[in-house]
Amino acid sequence: MKNRIRELRRIRGLTQADLAGAIDVSRQTIISIEADRYDPSLQIALRLSNFFSLPVEDIFKIGDF
Repeated sequence: MKNRIRELRRIRGLTQADLAGAIDVSRQTIISIEADRYDPSLQIALRLSNFFSLPVEDIFKIGDF
């Protein structure tokens, strides 16, 4: 599953640690999601959706963006 987390984070001028703190996960979790090594749980995906004020499907896609 592909995602836009790195892009969205950078647009807001956030570090990985900033984003991790904002959604209550570890920095390593953000690193793994951005590198497509980890597909987040529904709970984490919803936290990211809420944080970025975007629907989940605008953040995560199966295949290419």
